[in-house]
Amino acid sequence: MDFFHIGSELVFGFIALLLFTKILGKTVITQVTTFDFVCVLVIGELVGNAMYDHETGIKEILYAVIIWGSLIFLTEFLTQKFRRSRSLLEGKPSIIIQKGKIDYEQLKKNHLDLNQLQHLLRTKDIFSIKECHYAILETDGTINTIKKQAYTAPVRNELQLPSEDSAMPISLILDGEIIEENLTAVGWDKKKLLLELSELGIHSQKTVLYAEWHENAPLYVQNF
Repeated sequence: MDFFHIGSELVFGFIALLLFTKILGKTVITQVTTFDFVCVLVIGELVGNAMYDHETGIKEILYAVIIWGSLIFLTEFLTQKFRRSRSLLEGKPSIIIQKGKIDYEQLKKNHLDLNQLQHLLRTKDIFSIKECHYAILETDGTINTIKKQAYTAPVRNELQLPSEDSAMPISLILDGEIIEENLTAVGWDKKKLLLELSELGIHSQKTVLYAEWHENAPLYVQNF
């Protein structure tokens, strides 16, 4: 194994990638869209494969990085210059919760399930879907939210009210399926859940997209 060959190409590849990211800007690192992710993977593969290919030298690496980098730079230029090209090359945000209702079609379109949605909402300090008024899935996979007015400021301290520990909301139904372990956690059984649903005029859990239990609050339900 030619350690000098590998070492020299590794150093050169490192410098080339560093310059490459500097030229394209910070968004390549901080806002990784699907397109950016693929671009970074390809650049990494070009440099990585070249290190162990004795027939590939620094000139070939430089050529490959310049061509691929130029294509990415051209794409970024087009998205900055022509607004209509942005949705095609970068994608566009999707409203997945609108006026407090989950848009199931947008969830399916973005290959997002309810567990993933809950995880994203928790990153925005929203532990119950019923607290969310709007949720927008950005092109880089992050989420931005607007809480319902009832769940925003003022806080209890400002109103000089006694502090109380908040209870964790628990999902009882996801995509029409009852979460048995969560029923046990809240001290319910299937009969109790179906009774609560029937009082809301719902006769089968199969029609329920999402149901959530919260202590000292009525069952929150949204149908498909």
